[in-house]
Amino acid sequence: MKQLIECVPNFSEGNDLSIIKQITDEIEKVSGVMLLDVDPGKATNRTVVTFVGEPEPVIEAAFLAIKKASELIDMRKHKGEHPRMGATDVCPLIPVSGISMEETATWAVKLAARVGNELAIPAYLYEYAQPNQERNNLSVIRGGEYEGFFDKIKLPEWKPDFGPTVFNERAGGTVIGARDFLIAYNINLNTKSVRLANSVAFDVREAGRVKREGDPITGKVVKDAEGNDVRIPGTLKACKAIGWFIEEYGIAQISMNLTNYKITPVHKAFDEVCKSADRRGLRVTGSELVGLIPLEAMLAAGTYFLQKQKRSVGVSEAELIQIAIKSLGLDELGSFDPQQKIIEYKLRKASDEKLIGLNLRAFADETASESPAPGGGSISAYVGSLGASLGTMVANLSAGKRGWEAQYEDFSKWAALGQATKDKLLKAVDEDTRAFNKIMEAFGLPKSNEAEKKARTAAIEAATKYACEVPFEVMQTAYGILPMLKEMVLKGNQNSITDAGVGVLCIKTAVRGAYFNVLVNAKGLKDEAYAKEIVTKAKVLLQENHSACDAILEEVEKAIA
Repeated sequence: MKQLIECVPNFSEGNDLSIIKQITDEIEKVSGVMLLDVDPGKATNRTVVTFVGEPEPVIEAAFLAIKKASELIDMRKHKGEHPRMGATDVCPLIPVSGISMEETATWAVKLAARVGNELAIPAYLYEYAQPNQERNNLSVIRGGEYEGFFDKIKLPEWKPDFGPTVFNERAGGTVIGARDFLIAYNINLNTKSVRLANSVAFDVREAGRVKREGDPITGKVVKDAEGNDVRIPGTLKACKAIGWFIEEYGIAQISMNLTNYKITPVHKAFDEVCKSADRRGLRVTGSELVGLIPLEAMLAAGTYFLQKQKRSVGVSEAELIQIAIKSLGLDELGSFDPQQKIIEYKLRKASDEKLIGLNLRAFADETASESPAPGGGSISAYVGSLGASLGTMVANLSAGKRGWEAQYEDFSKWAALGQATKDKLLKAVDEDTRAFNKIMEAFGLPKSNEAEKKARTAAIEAATKYACEVPFEVMQTAYGILPMLKEMVLKGNQNSITDAGVGVLCIKTAVRGAYFNVLVNAKGLKDEAYAKEIVTKAKVLLQENHSACDAILEEVEKAIA
């Protein structure tokens, strides 16, 4: 797997788009880096930039962007709502795939060293890149901000990890590190009061608020035996939050950093803020996402709100995302385009869904053309996806059937399984064609000398094995949905029993069609042991599927006879 890391530098300029463009131009000129998002904020006077790529080009792009920001942004003139200490205030690296957090932290250290040594900008490490636990928290490092750092940097405990111990008057300092995926998320309130917004923020953020005697705002701070402030923790773990007023929108917001969205997902943060706001006579009107969000987080939000409505969660990915957008009010302040705001969608290439992105007629025309792909393997996967879709339809109809409310959760779970199976088989439609193309590419490799012949033979063998594995996985995936189809035939909405029956026929066809592809590709393998093993497993699976399908179809016949 290719090593991919994401870089999300925050630059202290959110109004002058020409400056922002010059900085992002530096990123885009580095080969192997994909610029995913540029999100300027006027009131915060800050722009969050997101790009991704393999480590080396990402580090090069980050360095060039930090260098350009130091040349264009004069911190002596900077004003904005967001805490900051430099032209490039913070530059985190996040592991995306094929790379560990430890490796990512090593790259962060390399970047910080280069920034400190070559640009003479004081650079501090944070989170996983910082071994000193007393100074690995971003808010602690940034305490005092730009104005306070001229004195802070002189303290021995705040000597930069890299760079001079004299604060850079024009560029300020920067914080570079490695962290988990962070969701920058703002929740909108129907007030202009920063005091009220902060009260809500203190209710929910992990750090909570200082405990006071009597009045929670003006009362005397309670101290512990050692003289430290006693704190009342907030309701949300892995959440940092403050309240602020955004002039361009004319509202106060709760500005959040969700540092681990698996501990505190966006929908939980939203609901907690709603509860706190309601207690204070406020109302949440919507929310705003700064930068990108993982697909998993959006799907989890959509699922959560459907469950609150006691509706089936077995709906399409697109519908789950739309439910999340509307429930969280992500489109209140501006349009929310999932293709631009969800990281996996931004990374997705058009070639990843070349076939399933076609309409029905275009797909049939492409199949009927003189090109050998898509062929039987892709069609088998597609037919399997239709079988899963029919079963999912029956499950959703059953979950929503009046009088069947007590069975809603069971049918909803079956529908969710059907959706997941459908999506996996749809991906296999294009994957089977890619597998075929890999074989063709391997046969096209040069063979002018022994070394090239050996490499070509190895490539053909590897591609052929993969061309066996893809249809075998289609067999397994399609077969795995039969228990759901059986349940729909026996216990689902009987008005749709024939739909479930047709779904079973689709699965029977899909498994047998994929089996043919396993056999024909295995014939071309030199590794006889591997070929024998996968063909044997495929035959067993085919027989089990055939028997199971026929048994379910008999039940359909009985029911409609």
